[in-house]
Amino acid sequence: MQDADTNRTRQTDMLDPARAQALLVALGLNADLGPRDALPPFFHQLYFWDPRPPGALGRDGHPKVGGLIPDLGLPRRMWAGGALHFEAPLRAGDPAEKRSFVDEVQRKQGRSGPLGFVTLRHEIWQAGQLCVTERQDLVYREDPDPSAPAPKPPTARTDEVTREDQSFDSTLLFRYSALTFNGHRIHYDLDYARDVEGYGGLVVHGPLLAQLLMLMAAREGPLRSFSFRATAPLMHFETATLCRNGPDMWVRGPDGRQCMIATVG
Repeated sequence: MQDADTNRTRQTDMLDPARAQALLVALGLNADLGPRDALPPFFHQLYFWDPRPPGALGRDGHPKVGGLIPDLGLPRRMWAGGALHFEAPLRAGDPAEKRSFVDEVQRKQGRSGPLGFVTLRHEIWQAGQLCVTERQDLVYREDPDPSAPAPKPPTARTDEVTREDQSFDSTLLFRYSALTFNGHRIHYDLDYARDVEGYGGLVVHGPLLAQLLMLMAAREGPLRSFSFRATAPLMHFETATLCRNGPDMWVRGPDGRQCMIATVG
């Protein structure tokens, strides 16, 4: 269901426990989750699909821009980061509503060329209560220049108090794409990721890295808020280290580069 105002949409969904169990299994976690159980944080990403016919998709497999997200004339899309506030747990098996809004659209000139920034706000409601508020930061940019030097990624901290190693492969990326109905080809089409968008392999989803950090944080105590920012891509053949020191969390690549930073509240 979409409102007449193109700057907002509304979707409803039954939060099927089987879908949440499937992601837990894909991540190698305990999948004992049934109706009325609280969903893990950020699992609303598994719901509120917006399927489009092939003719309504862009070259990257995402829905074409021009509806809720305006067309800025830039072909490459990245989920750069976001922030979440958890007001109440979402319950598996119960209906819920997602309300999405465009909060801000900007065009800027970066060192590598023009950039477009779109900020979305999502509210997840269930049983008349606001359960989750999410800010989603998207970045749009031009195709890479093959002759330009690769940007130097930041170096990650090494002062973590707790850490977990996480490996990835093309199967996990495919399953996560399927469960979140994410058609972005950089996550499953190696030729496209390498030859069109200039990556060294399949790209691990930024939201998947954020999801793993949130699950790690939730094992250590209640999660009230979480913000994150992607700083360098991680490839499907790499093992990452999930790190925490107090409220600070980050993802470190195998070569020491910083792939994501986050703050837990």
